[in-house]
Amino acid sequence: MAESTLKQKTAKGLFWGGLSNGVQLLVNVSFGIYMARSLSKDDYGLVGMLAIFMGIASVIINSGFSVALTNKQDANHKDYNAVFWFTVFVGLFLYLVLFFCAPLIAKFYGRPELLHLSRALFTIFFTTGVATVSYTVMFKKIMVRQQAIIDIVSLLTACVIGVILVFNHFTYWALAIQSMIYMFLSGMLRFIIAPWKPTLQFDFSPLKQMFSFSLKLFLTNIFTQINVNIFSIIFGKFYNAEQLGVYNQGQKWSGMSSQFIGGMINSVTQPILVQVNNNKKRQINVLRKLIRFGAFISFPLMLGFAFIGKEFILITIGEKWLPSVPFLQLFCLWGAFGFLSTLYTNLIYAEGKSNLYMYGTIITGLLQLAVVIGMYPFGIFPMVIAYISVYFVGLAIWHYFVYRTIGLRIRDVLKDLLPFLLITTGCFFVTWLLTKNIVNLYALIIAKIGVAGILYYAILRICNAKILKESMDFLLKRAK
Repeated sequence: MAESTLKQKTAKGLFWGGLSNGVQLLVNVSFGIYMARSLSKDDYGLVGMLAIFMGIASVIINSGFSVALTNKQDANHKDYNAVFWFTVFVGLFLYLVLFFCAPLIAKFYGRPELLHLSRALFTIFFTTGVATVSYTVMFKKIMVRQQAIIDIVSLLTACVIGVILVFNHFTYWALAIQSMIYMFLSGMLRFIIAPWKPTLQFDFSPLKQMFSFSLKLFLTNIFTQINVNIFSIIFGKFYNAEQLGVYNQGQKWSGMSSQFIGGMINSVTQPILVQVNNNKKRQINVLRKLIRFGAFISFPLMLGFAFIGKEFILITIGEKWLPSVPFLQLFCLWGAFGFLSTLYTNLIYAEGKSNLYMYGTIITGLLQLAVVIGMYPFGIFPMVIAYISVYFVGLAIWHYFVYRTIGLRIRDVLKDLLPFLLITTGCFFVTWLLTKNIVNLYALIIAKIGVAGILYYAILRICNAKILKESMDFLLKRAK
């Protein structure tokens, strides 16, 4: 019975996570096309220059307490209340600090527009602080359906307002206001809907119990944000906003697709693994099932997006963004395997081993920083290739930690991955042979998607793939 209940929770969580991220992907693509056609590379570059500040501030607000609360199965009101008021006060403090640092940020990049733009965007910190515990409560209770509705409503509202602002020539302000509205709405709706509310009791003593675990996550995530946004700093300082805009555009479109997969898997993995962390054999079985599901979805989606990347960019956002295609394809290549990193780190979270998460992230990050510095003289594209290559080294490090923690062997992982990888690449090769002489862009992209999709489904049916059958049965059941 427990196994059946866990399987149902996982399936429902993946369904609603997939539905939420799928709808968000469609909304982002639909509105993103209009905005990318209407705005300049410089507009996207300006907002991209502030990415590192936004990332670091969000990490400081959370400080790892969200993960600690999820792991704490006996968490009570005092625990939640302490984290809530901590994140609220830290969010407010950070906004005030960065408000007065805005002139320095504008001076660093040599763009006076960033003075008011940064002060407006940084209001997100306070909203995030208010919503952190509400998100954690809903995440821990696997309230994926409610979170899906919140995300879809917030995103749709923000995108509509963003398009209206672009139409009225608000340029880069449209991107900033769109982000602010999305964060405000999603945060406030979570605060209203979550089955927990704060009280005016300022007792921070419960934080001490979570401090050791959270501190490691805090330091690690700060390092991660610096590492992830290193290109925004380099491009913004040493190149120009247009080059940063091209890079961000390629990363953005691939990121939308990978977020669909990562968001769906992330919505259930940690709370599900926490429930079975006292049974290593069962934990391995759950993890391997998630790996197979991830490969089944991720390989055709991410490698497929790289396959049609050039046609997609030309048809949707225009020839001016054609230089972003190589970046899109590179990040899609990593995105195809990125779900493994999500699963591995969630397993490490569930086991409470924040020290392993810290070591893995710092090792990978230092390697990436080293290759960025070493490849800088050779140009932007070789530098990005080297940077992404290190992600695969990091994946090997994460697997080693997971093996040491629960005994998951690499041959078992390869057994779960390789069939889907080989089928996917074979389908794309055959599709390329069949469509290479098609000249019309619209006919070409439709033919590529149609032929590859039919081949992938047909081969899985012929091979009697269990994951396909289970997915189809669940979707049919939900439809009925």
